[in-house]
Amino acid sequence: MAARLCENGSGQYHCTHTSQRLEISYMLILIMLGKVFLDFFMLQIKPRGVKVSFMGYFCVSVALLDFTLLLSLCFIFCFEDFALWGVRFTEYHICLFTQICSLTYGLVPFPVYLLAALDYYSTVSHTSQLPTGARKLLYGFAVVIIWISGFFCTLRVPAVSEELKMQNSVSLSQCPVSGSWQSSSVSWVMVLLLGMALLARWKEVTTMLLSARLLSFSSQPVLMFPYVPNNSTCFKWQLLSRLLLCFLGTWAPFVVLQVLVLLLGVQIPAYVEMNVPWLCFINSFLLAAAYWCRCHHVELTEEGWCTDPFVSWKFCFMPFNNESTKPADKPGTVIVIC
Repeated sequence: MAARLCENGSGQYHCTHTSQRLEISYMLILIMLGKVFLDFFMLQIKPRGVKVSFMGYFCVSVALLDFTLLLSLCFIFCFEDFALWGVRFTEYHICLFTQICSLTYGLVPFPVYLLAALDYYSTVSHTSQLPTGARKLLYGFAVVIIWISGFFCTLRVPAVSEELKMQNSVSLSQCPVSGSWQSSSVSWVMVLLLGMALLARWKEVTTMLLSARLLSFSSQPVLMFPYVPNNSTCFKWQLLSRLLLCFLGTWAPFVVLQVLVLLLGVQIPAYVEMNVPWLCFINSFLLAAAYWCRCHHVELTEEGWCTDPFVSWKFCFMPFNNESTKPADKPGTVIVIC
């Protein structure tokens, strides 16, 4: 039928747009499939026993929402034209659902990062007295409220709903999706803060890197930095160097990618940008900031270091001492392991 339509002039326009809609649908489903795989892969490799946190709950909610969106898109794509609960669904809704989710993803970064920062600011020093069960309920309630508020703003707030109408009016065969100015702003702030911190502690960071040695700790290869800091340097500035090494030792490729995206001006759709690896990256940054701000109030307990599944922060605060490794070169050596 499609070939017959393309043979005459009257069907050429219909054939072209049908082909474009199919290509857009294929592309959106493939993108969501890759994103869902990446989300659940990151959640799966996360170590067991990670301390409960607001960001952890939000990561799970993003993965579940992405999975729900993927199932919806696949269902619509397979059945093409059907009615459910009195609503007719067509290929147009594949684009519409993606646009709604993209706009919602673009609205939630600021409140999510603010709540996560407040959560870590209160929990790294154990100033919060809430029991674990109450904290879980609070985190779950906050996540639900954020998503409900985000979808409500997308569908009901005039400024946001007008943007959705404008996107739909461009062309049904193009399916334009917007990026998130909130995520872009956070990226710029993070890059600038990391750049200023590196400039301020460049000499000490370079010295620590040059003194690095590869050792085996708990049957895993680790980097040891047997560097004796200057005693006249403030503890907070010494800690900043160690936090930078731990953070960049894990997330350096992500930082480089972030810098390239910002410098090249690449516009990433919000529904792609809001993913679990990105949230884990933000999680480590917020934890490092909280540790640095509350450095004199951090409790050196084993339970307190289990908040970040990818970075071991405890070696920033205490000397490393283990019989399975060689002793430090000098007494009082501060050793940081990334």
